[in-house]
Amino acid sequence: MQEKFKNHRGVITAVITFFMIELAIVLFRYHAYYHTDTSFDLGIFNQVFWNGHQGRFFQSSLSSSLSISVETPFVSYHRLGQHFTPALLLWLPIYALFPYAPTLLFLNVTLITVGGIVLYILACQRLESNLATWITASYYCANAVIGPTLGHFQDFCQFPLFTFGLFLALEKRHWWWFGICAVLILAIREEAGVVLFSIGFYLILSKRYPWLGLGVCLAGLVYAVVVTTLIMPLFSQDVSTRFLIEEFGQYVDGEQTSSLQVLWGILRNPWRLLIELLTPFSPTLVYILGQFLPLGFISLISGATWMLIAFPLLTLLLRESKWALALDLRYSLTLVPGIFYGGILWWFYHPGAQKNRFFKRFWAVCLSLSLILTITSSPNDALAFIIPNSFQPWLYFSPLQQWNHSRKIETLLAQIPPDASVSASPDIVPHLSSRREILRAPNVELINDAGQKIWLDYMIIDFKKNQQFQVISSGDRRILKKDVPIVEAFIEKNEYGLIGYQDGILLLKRGTPSDPTLLSAWNVYRQDL
Repeated sequence: MQEKFKNHRGVITAVITFFMIELAIVLFRYHAYYHTDTSFDLGIFNQVFWNGHQGRFFQSSLSSSLSISVETPFVSYHRLGQHFTPALLLWLPIYALFPYAPTLLFLNVTLITVGGIVLYILACQRLESNLATWITASYYCANAVIGPTLGHFQDFCQFPLFTFGLFLALEKRHWWWFGICAVLILAIREEAGVVLFSIGFYLILSKRYPWLGLGVCLAGLVYAVVVTTLIMPLFSQDVSTRFLIEEFGQYVDGEQTSSLQVLWGILRNPWRLLIELLTPFSPTLVYILGQFLPLGFISLISGATWMLIAFPLLTLLLRESKWALALDLRYSLTLVPGIFYGGILWWFYHPGAQKNRFFKRFWAVCLSLSLILTITSSPNDALAFIIPNSFQPWLYFSPLQQWNHSRKIETLLAQIPPDASVSASPDIVPHLSSRREILRAPNVELINDAGQKIWLDYMIIDFKKNQQFQVISSGDRRILKKDVPIVEAFIEKNEYGLIGYQDGILLLKRGTPSDPTLLSAWNVYRQDL
């Protein structure tokens, strides 16, 4: 037993360290109400889970507000029209026991951590435990793993666990488990078929299991096409009129398209395809090198790796989104399993390289460099309590400053009844999203379960962070320019009354007179905006 523990001690240390640090950081940021671009997404997922554990599966008024096909948001909108994510149902029993947004943060960190454990077991199938430990440590030091884990909950956090599980089933030739993992991968999200297609592509070209590979390719392709063209439009037209147009509109004509039309548009424009693959050159190169850095670039020379990631990488390179090539965001997780499994296969077929001490030292440098670059980049601004948001101009908020501001938010939130309808700032939304009727401030109109258009009972909106970040963020400047006049109009018309105010945070209530003292304090602060 002691010998077995000694063999696994390194990976156990890596697992515990990764889990504890990541969980502590995301929970601190949640309770500090820290301003991030993905806060609103956590609110969406929490409302989806909250509705789901009450039998209203995948419904979300917050998602409805993002739908291009919805004029007025409504509470019974099904998010499956935007993203097809049936795998989330697997975690509903856990959420039902603890129906709060932090449960999803815990789940996000846990799933990615457990994915690393499965990776270690997978590596041990072909390599000795010491090398498997190195590979697993590289996983936990990768920007493409740390970054998304430090973000808020996303459905992509399931990719490492399910995909490494599929590779493990492949190694052990447990075909039932292989099939189950394949289904689970597809259930993560509509574009997961691309990941499965690439795995099938590898099985064919490597000649390991060509007939199985053909079946996997067909399953991935058919699933992606059927889900995006037949199933998702049953819920809304967002996939055809918004998401595909926003991401791949350069390949098609018109304001509505389908996945098949996008595919055909790409195939009939090879020159455009080549240009999209090579540009922008510098960000693409940095992204690819960043993905391969933790493993000492070994996967870069592994043919298996390129087969395994060919189509997910192609999809990322062809996207119009500026976030597609961000290492610290969710999309990067689709490449991680293929890169690490490809590295395992390379080490297996080159046993002599394991004795190369120079490379081990080089690998250690790369692994350390990956960790240092990740920390200094403060992925998803998760380390803003120690790393400034900006050096020129200087923008830094200490943990004490963040905590004091969050306590003021908590004081105002205590005045909102748990069953009241509410409109809230994005960073406050997750804390209020365990309810049926909620929108992003300053939106206030909603269609309830009775089919009636109503105005929400409360609005809580935090302009302090927008004011602080406007010196470095055009987005925050736009929010101030657009939202402040809207809120003031509500107050001037007596549609909402100011019943709470602290440090740039306004709490308004429908049909209630404004407190003159609070209104005066807001007008003084307004001059600074």
